[in-house]
Amino acid sequence: MAEELRRGTDPAVEVSPGDDSSPWSPFRHSTFTVLWIATVVSNIGTWMQNAAAGWLMTGLNPDPLFVALVQVATSLPMFLFVLPAGALADIIDRRHLLLAVQIAAAAIIAVLSILVATDRATPLMLLAFTFLAGSAAALISPAWQAIVPQLVPRRELSSAVALNSVGFNVSRAVGPALAGLIIAAMGLAAPFWLNAVSYLGVIASLIWWHESGSRTPHLPAERFFSAIRIGLRHARHNSHLRATLLRAAGFFPFASAYWALLPLVARHQVAGGPEVYGFLLGAISAGAAGGAFGLPWLKSYMGADKLVAAGTIGTAAALVLFGLARNQATALCASLVAGVSWIAVLATINVSAQLALPGWVRGRGLAVYAAVMFGGISIGSGLWGQVAALIGLPGAHFAAAAAALASVPLLWRKKLQTHHEADLMPSMHWPAPVHSQETDNERGPLLVAVEYRIDPRNRNEFLHALERLSHARRRDGAYGWGVFEDAAVDGRYLEIFLVESWLEHLRQHERVTNADRLLQNAVHQFHIEGTPRVTHFIDSAPGEVRTPKEK
Repeated sequence: MAEELRRGTDPAVEVSPGDDSSPWSPFRHSTFTVLWIATVVSNIGTWMQNAAAGWLMTGLNPDPLFVALVQVATSLPMFLFVLPAGALADIIDRRHLLLAVQIAAAAIIAVLSILVATDRATPLMLLAFTFLAGSAAALISPAWQAIVPQLVPRRELSSAVALNSVGFNVSRAVGPALAGLIIAAMGLAAPFWLNAVSYLGVIASLIWWHESGSRTPHLPAERFFSAIRIGLRHARHNSHLRATLLRAAGFFPFASAYWALLPLVARHQVAGGPEVYGFLLGAISAGAAGGAFGLPWLKSYMGADKLVAAGTIGTAAALVLFGLARNQATALCASLVAGVSWIAVLATINVSAQLALPGWVRGRGLAVYAAVMFGGISIGSGLWGQVAALIGLPGAHFAAAAAALASVPLLWRKKLQTHHEADLMPSMHWPAPVHSQETDNERGPLLVAVEYRIDPRNRNEFLHALERLSHARRRDGAYGWGVFEDAAVDGRYLEIFLVESWLEHLRQHERVTNADRLLQNAVHQFHIEGTPRVTHFIDSAPGEVRTPKEK
């Protein structure tokens, strides 16, 4: 794997997306293994801190809304900052981004540790530092997910995502359980200090990975705000990603109820201490880790869509059990069911998002997915905290369960992406645009016109094929598209699309995937006179690039 990275190749290019692999095969790649281990250790520290923060808030301010706001402060930054983070992950060196933010996060947690150790932490202070730590997580989340295809071949991507989910949930199982024991033995500040120290392993691993080298881009990096715009446009016109986002929006706001309210369930309904709270959090994650090993069989038996529906129904059942829990046994059963259901939905939707995205926009596309996921968790946590304050803990859990069940039939027609779908590797078949004079790369906007001559009897079929191609044009960078029919000559059509600049059009040529090429071929088969004529028109007034408006 290190040699592949040194050569600057993408392992995903070399294999078919439909190949099968062992659930453990990603561990054959040393880079993936080292980063996986370091991340699991760091995540254990993070979950220790999260459990300690939730428990600390129940002592500082036991109001249900304030306790739920700890979850909001953790997840809201993912909603607010993940889109800019996704753009950064696609336009700058991902290793440098990960390294810088990990160092900053370690410093933030160290300061919070001092405040807790000296009894200077207040509810608002705890929420503020939790928000800062969540902001650091938001800045690195798209980059972490986007590097996975660099670490393993494409045929092992599903297994790598599943193993990341296993590692995440193992840490979530171990971290809270350790937090309860450590708090009882060493005090509330200890989990915060241990979390700060846990970042050192990830920092060392990222420094080690730097020795493998990185890919050299052929074109200058995209500009920050333009990259965000183009990423959002891609998500809008990527039907597979849109379906994935809708399925995520139908799950996470309702599943967030038990995460946000669990400290209160442990303290008030079950009448336990921090050990019980950590035990229940650990049980959720143990269920998730155990369920992850059955995911390949379940997915092959049920399919991705039925598996997500089953996980949503299981989450509703867990919410009902949490609402009924008055003893540790019932709460334990609810936690195990919640964990298995959580991993079934989370891993399946995550793989769908990964497979719906080509490499050039993967960071931004995954950022959009993360924004939907954590935005749903943030909104849901605040909502269910308020509902619990009004009608009590059981009522909030029952209401969330009913809403989760209602989402299943409402979203059933939105199908997830699987490994049998489109080939999103770059096709590199589109010839470089020809120009008669030296063109400033920043000059634009650029209008591209493609002229077709077709048999008028094929008009409807041609226009349908062209409409499908229009989404590919927009996914790859066009901000406007249209088709015009010659009023004087039957069968003569002009397709036009607008791009921000000449440089952005050059990027378009590199972004076209094999799936896009199939759409283009389907249109070209209607052309009856050689090949369609392509003409480029550039803005005649040189100067700054005009900001396009979405059409």
